[in-house]
Amino acid sequence: MVVQAVSRQKELVIWACFFTLVPIFLCLGYRLSPVTLNELPLWHIFGFAVLAIILAFIPIVVGDVHLFLTQGVSLAVLLSFGLFIEMIITLISVIALLIFIRVNKETRLRIPINMLMFSGISLIAGFVFLSLGGEIGNIKLWNIGVITPILAHELVYFTLNQVSLYFIQVSIYKRKSKFITSDTKWDGVTSLVVLPVGLILYTLYEQVGPIALLYVGLPFIILTLILKLYHSSQKVNGHLQQAADVGHQLTERLYTKGVLDIFIEKVSTLFKVDYAAIIDVNAENTMKILRVIDKNQIIKVNTLLKLEQEELLAYVLNRGKSVCYRNKKEWLYVEKTHLPSTIQSLMCVPVIRNHKIEGLVLLASSSKRTYDKSQLMILDILCSYFGVAMEKARHYQETKNKSERCALTKLYNYRFFEGLLEEEYNKLNSGHSTSLSLIMLDLDHFKKINDLYGHQSGNEILTQVAERLTTLVGNKGTVARYGGEEFVILLPNIERNQCFELAERIRVHIATRSFPLKQHIRDTPGAQLVKVTASIGFATAPDDAEDTLDLIRHADRAMYVGAKQAGRNKVAEYRKTS
Repeated sequence: MVVQAVSRQKELVIWACFFTLVPIFLCLGYRLSPVTLNELPLWHIFGFAVLAIILAFIPIVVGDVHLFLTQGVSLAVLLSFGLFIEMIITLISVIALLIFIRVNKETRLRIPINMLMFSGISLIAGFVFLSLGGEIGNIKLWNIGVITPILAHELVYFTLNQVSLYFIQVSIYKRKSKFITSDTKWDGVTSLVVLPVGLILYTLYEQVGPIALLYVGLPFIILTLILKLYHSSQKVNGHLQQAADVGHQLTERLYTKGVLDIFIEKVSTLFKVDYAAIIDVNAENTMKILRVIDKNQIIKVNTLLKLEQEELLAYVLNRGKSVCYRNKKEWLYVEKTHLPSTIQSLMCVPVIRNHKIEGLVLLASSSKRTYDKSQLMILDILCSYFGVAMEKARHYQETKNKSERCALTKLYNYRFFEGLLEEEYNKLNSGHSTSLSLIMLDLDHFKKINDLYGHQSGNEILTQVAERLTTLVGNKGTVARYGGEEFVILLPNIERNQCFELAERIRVHIATRSFPLKQHIRDTPGAQLVKVTASIGFATAPDDAEDTLDLIRHADRAMYVGAKQAGRNKVAEYRKTS
């Protein structure tokens, strides 16, 4: 089950219950089914224990739950040697599973929880078996009186197992969980499979002795491996389907931001991650984290990573291939890395376009054996989708920018401005904004500048004016090139007085700061400083205009009549006359 924070007080209670209740459960099991050691075939029991341990070492992992098919062996032990020995064999198999999982400091609560759970379930199910008249050593399984307690035992065992898992998830780890899940279905299937195998093992053992462990145990191990492989293939198929769905979602995104966001979200859902990052490697010696999920909240977006300080990432870049490490011992050679010290297993996949590595996708977990080769294959496929989606989004954005922006000034062009004006006016009419101001700006005597200094110098001035307007307006509105030496500024939620103040500040800024011209046609060496002025007019809706055309026309009229014809280098506002 998923490792999740448990309070210190709750952890102490669980350990106290473990040390108190497990011995009590074993004592009760002994009282219900007493045994004498010198009467027991210890080597036979040892053989059953070995078989249980082998099966515990090949669990089927469903979600976060490890299913191990030792229940068939436990059933055979119960029917051959009684409840107490069955509880011992069950706890041995649980310990073997915990060793296989490699419980660490973060997952140590699995020890008391699993031991309490399985010892308690074995005790209750065994009590039901004995209460219904279950007999030890009776192989007349066709007899209704013999088979009924066995079936009741299995039903109680399965039911209590599901109830316990649900209780652990909800009460201890505080996770939302359904009572019936895919874990339940798989546990039910395995219970149905191991029941007849357990009965065959028991019957054959009673008739031919310990050789039955070989005759039944070997096919049972093979059956377990087949079930495990089948489940793994089903899981891989499911992940492939999810990868295809993610690929479709990525290709639907038209902007790189959307592609990055959806990719990091989906990979963190598909795989168990404590740390995930999308890293840009286009720079020579510096990498940049574009998106990150860090449960320790140490690494942030846009963090720069020096290549010489990232041995793991440098290794992947030099190798040009994906890597998958199941625990920290496999990448001990890495001394320099930005990864948290708690990380155990990880996958790192290069994103390749046109035979060039453009980025890295790094997934990491604090648990051992979190990832395997099949998951690395899925991540490789996802990164291929991701690379294609990013390339498509970049092309779309470049094409869109070219169609919307002026090639010289990099400002929005008239085509884009028209659409934006329509959109902002609709907001005004629907009440989503209170006012909409529009500034028209025309550079004075611009033809003389072109004639005197050359058209290339004229372009320099237009570019510098665009930069100054963008800086002065900031996020208050949108600057666009209207045509020639004319510029337009659209200002949502800016009232008349505010618009006048901004327009006057723009006029003064242009008039009082010279423009350096480097590509002039004059004989004077070096840059030429030129003074330029601008005539500005503005109008504000809804007071000055009933539609978008009115707003443009009235701002234009204010500029020509109120500013140009009044002497230039002025700001004029349009006023409706009654």
